[in-house]
This record gives sequence, structure tokens and C-alpha cells, in this order.
Amino acid sequence: MDLVIARPEGLYCPPGDFYIDPWKPVDRAVITHAHGDHARWGMNHYLAAADSEGILRTRIAQDMPLQTLTYGETLEHNGVRLSFHPAGHVLGSAQLRIEHQGEVWVASGDYKVEPDATCAPFEPVRCHTFITESTFGLPIYRWPAQRQVFTEINDWWRANAAAGRTSVLFCYAFGKAQRILHGLDAAIGPILVHGAVEPLNRVYRDAGIALPETLYAGDIKKGDPRLKQAIVLAPPSAGGSTWVRRFGDFSDGFASGWMMLRGTRRRRGVDRGFVLSDHADWPGLLWAIEQTGAERVMVTHGSVAVLVRYLRERGLDAQAFETEYGEEDDTPAQEAG
Repeated sequence: MDLVIARPEGLYCPPGDFYIDPWKPVDRAVITHAHGDHARWGMNHYLAAADSEGILRTRIAQDMPLQTLTYGETLEHNGVRLSFHPAGHVLGSAQLRIEHQGEVWVASGDYKVEPDATCAPFEPVRCHTFITESTFGLPIYRWPAQRQVFTEINDWWRANAAAGRTSVLFCYAFGKAQRILHGLDAAIGPILVHGAVEPLNRVYRDAGIALPETLYAGDIKKGDPRLKQAIVLAPPSAGGSTWVRRFGDFSDGFASGWMMLRGTRRRRGVDRGFVLSDHADWPGLLWAIEQTGAERVMVTHGSVAVLVRYLRERGLDAQAFETEYGEEDDTPAQEAG
């Protein structure tokens, strides 16, 4: 019997009688991370990694019925042994290791393999079957080093400040914004953030993640001289809104893995695109799969068919899992990743 199967409510573990990141209300939900396509309201009981507690309670409800485990801590339930291991995606993101009668499966959730200072780095976990995402599962996707991207962002901001122009950088409010904040050179000027970003910054700071001082953009009046030197971090939904017009003469940029595609940059209509994703690129996906030692790979959301075919050609038992994960932070539709 497979340890994880697809059901209308989500990915289900029959012997453990629980769901992994279900998209419909269920009795027991095991959550890999707090992005809205994986962590939803309405479950009777939640189990998640301890590092994700602050974000989950901020995004779902402070009094949600949440049980947590530290990374590597084990829990026995219905004869199934569960443990969480770092996924390197965002704060608190985890892979779920499931062991039953000697069989081991790992559900990765979303992950990236390049370490960053705002979350625990990806930890390969040996298993028989690995459930992997494939958001960027095409050979074209190969990320530049994040240090290079941070240099590009700071250089852009510095040039705009020298010209007396506000820098407005669109990025997803949870995960991406905090990763960028950690990489900014605060000596260039003030750092402003949208109201969707600041509550999450507080959770990161409470978790011991070092972020530079930020100002709530809503507190800065139009015409304030500080704006000419400032960078503003805002979610993509703020683009083209009346909110963004307060900054007068500004240059805008977008940070996302999708910025690697020239057509996407044109559609966004921004001055600059910065290639930065919290998901694994093509080499990262292949490396992570290899590190697990898995003979069987279940592929979810993204370029599923391409990755399945590639893995089969290399002798692995690769199959597709149909899911309803919308990739809240990294989709061509929202282009927010």
C-alpha cells in the first residue's frame, strides 16, 4: 500500500489517517509551510514544524489548533513515525518524513537548495519515495547566485537614490520580502515596506532573524524628502494602484524566478527584473532528488510532465501527483515569486 495517495481533499496517508497540506477541510492536517496554497483555514487539527508557528498563527488564526515538532523530533501516530526536516523554502518550511513498516516516504512541500540567512537550509532526507515539487522544472531555469542578485538590487537602488528617485521593488510579502531585506545595504537609504510585509517582518525578528530597520510606508507622507533615497518593498498586487502613486517619480522592479523569462518581464512592465526564487531551479531539483536516494519520485505542481519524463529516462520510477497547489508565491498567473 502506498503511504501517500491523492484524494479530493488533498494528499492522504492511509495508515496514519492524515492529510498533507490539504486544500479542503479535514480532521488532521500536516502542514509543510505557511504559504496560503499549502496552509488553509478550517482544519480540526494542525501539525507543523515549530519554526512555522508564528507565521501560521499570524496568517490563519492565533488560536488555531496547532501542534508543533522541532526539526528532527519524531511523533508516532497510528503506527506511523513522522518527523519534519528543513526545506530551505521560507521560515519554518519543512519536508515531512513518513515511516511505516520499514517504508520511508518524504513529502518535500516547496523547497530550494541554496541556503539563505532567513530560514534553515535544505536538508536531504534518505527515503524510498520522494514527493517533489516542479515549479521550475525546466532546464532553462538556472538561478544566479543570490549574492549576485543582492548586488544588482543594491546597485539599482543606489543609482535611483543618486538620481533622487524612489525604488519600488515588488516581491511576495512572505519569504521573498524578508530574504531581500536581509540582503539590502541599509546605508543607501531608508527601507519602507507595505502593510502586508511588516507583520511578517515582526514574526521573523521574533524568530531571531536579523532584518534591517524598516518603516511602514503608510506613515510616510507624499513629498517627504526621505522618499527620494528610499527603497519600498511591496507585494505585486500594489503595482499600478493608487497606493504606489504616492511615491511620485519612482523606478520599479520585480524579484521572481519568472523574471528569467523575457516575455514575463515585458508583461509586468517594470523597469528591472531580478531573478530570485524561493524554489529550486532545474539543477537544484535534480540534485535534491539524487540526494534522497529514492527509487520512486512523485512529482507535483509545475512542469510535471517534463520532470517525470526526464527521471524515467534515467531509470527512476517517476509519476505525477495531481494537486491543487496554486503556488501562491511563484506562479506565471500572479508572477509573484
